[in-house]
Amino acid sequence: MPEAAALFSESDLDAIRAVAGRVELVGNALLILGDSLRVLPLIRGVDAVMADPPYSSGGAFRADRVSATSLKYQSPQARGLYPEFSGDNRDQRSFAHWSALWLAACREATKPGGLLGCFTDWRQLPSTTDAVQAGGWVWRGIAVWDKTEGTRPRKGAYRNQCEYLAWASNGQMGKDGICAPGVFRHSVASEKKHHIAGKPTALLENLLSICGDVILDPFMGSGTTGIAAVRSGRKFIGIEMDAAHFDVARARIEEAQGLGDPKAIAA
Repeated sequence: MPEAAALFSESDLDAIRAVAGRVELVGNALLILGDSLRVLPLIRGVDAVMADPPYSSGGAFRADRVSATSLKYQSPQARGLYPEFSGDNRDQRSFAHWSALWLAACREATKPGGLLGCFTDWRQLPSTTDAVQAGGWVWRGIAVWDKTEGTRPRKGAYRNQCEYLAWASNGQMGKDGICAPGVFRHSVASEKKHHIAGKPTALLENLLSICGDVILDPFMGSGTTGIAAVRSGRKFIGIEMDAAHFDVARARIEEAQGLGDPKAIAA
């Protein structure tokens, strides 16, 4: 039996299947195709949540935000390389309300003292930190992903070369373990991407260094957090609502555990 299966009884898995399109056990990973807001109430026993939700950013005006994700986040030369992704067209107020809902559900799924890391950009940082607290988490601070000077320049302006991780705990934190850095420097171009908004695997490996054994990602995307989790001997629960990204994530997480065919991994 795959180790991830030990996290849930068969009746638990049946309940998840009832609200999900697919539920697949892949070694140390449980992968769920579905909407996080429907699936999260059925998840329990998580040590840490590492989330990279759609930012609903990429523009100053409503018309910009409802554009296709490839138009907002990619150069003309890169468009069409990856599938579009869902949920990236909310205005700032609805983004904050929606975020508070899924963050509260994640906290209910997390053990007391467990950690949350939630990615965001400079536009949504205030809304994200408000939503973290509205969801019942104890906000602990901000970590920085320095994307290096490889990010797009803008003449006469400061380079937007950072994204942020709002981190928090479910109540009081433990006092043991290592002290992780607060700034992580990894180029966006340090490895092949599989998603428009993909993060480097090494970044996620660094971020998981202070997390526990069971990692939940409610917006799995192409599965990078899952790869970092299983490579470090952790168990992973990933939820993704887009079937194309789910298939990419499944193939990548299989390959990371030596279970699949590397040729099956999509571009």
